[in-house]
Amino acid sequence: MAKKVGEGLLSFPVTHFDEHLDFAEQPYRNHIAWLLEHRPAALFAAGGTGEFFSLTLPEFSRVVNAAVSAAGGRVPVLAGCGYGTRTAIQFARAAEEAGADGILLFPPYLLNAEPAGLIEHARAVCSSTSLGVVFYNRDNAILDESAIGKLCEKCPSLVGFKDGCGDVELITRICARLGDRLVYIGGLPTAETFALPYLDIGVTTYSSAIFNFLPRFAQDFYAAVRRNDRIAVQTMLREFVLPYIALRRRRKGYAVSIVKAGMRAVGRSAGPVRPPLVELDPAELDQLRMLIAERC
Repeated sequence: MAKKVGEGLLSFPVTHFDEHLDFAEQPYRNHIAWLLEHRPAALFAAGGTGEFFSLTLPEFSRVVNAAVSAAGGRVPVLAGCGYGTRTAIQFARAAEEAGADGILLFPPYLLNAEPAGLIEHARAVCSSTSLGVVFYNRDNAILDESAIGKLCEKCPSLVGFKDGCGDVELITRICARLGDRLVYIGGLPTAETFALPYLDIGVTTYSSAIFNFLPRFAQDFYAAVRRNDRIAVQTMLREFVLPYIALRRRRKGYAVSIVKAGMRAVGRSAGPVRPPLVELDPAELDQLRMLIAERC
């Protein structure tokens, strides 16, 4: 599973909701089928882009099960997992029961903790399931190369490391120390901006939220990164990615909201975001439509 994840671009599908903010399973399944036509290396169901933080445990199980069923074994499906240790274990086991191939371990809720505590938290989750685990290094759960090394020793099922903090020196130290023990994933919002410099370090893939609404563009961008075509990458950054980021930065939570807005812009609505996220305003949506129209 880890080998497959590291071989291509990763898709993080949004989670579809209806007008009552209930999970819309059939549109979600249809979306997964459409994404698979564009050959992602793996799907991350109910991740950050998929609003994991707003799903109940039963909803989470339905989302992961739907993704696994729609994928039909064509690509690995990894599921989000997080909150406090006992709760995270419940989500990890639910992901396994739903047929997932792995989990993406988000930081514990709210608390800032010492590395020893975070290691024990991750160890407990890893021990609770037979699935491979990707540790998401971000926010209040940032470990250095020594701590990640200890975690690898304790957890044979820890197969991946996803960077969400953007500390180039730190990710360099981690990759240099652990080598091919882990698969390394870029995980900053709009990871395309870091894709080229991260590739030189050893981060062979990243999570693309843009894949949800412009999968062909996302794959073209990734292909340019992998062949180290700096001119093509810089052109696509200048003409689309950076203006897109300028819109994303306007309000908190837009990293998810703008993806669902992009879905509406291409005529494949995934419904609204759940509170506490807010929608783009009409003027921002119009700007996004114009930006996307140039790429379609």
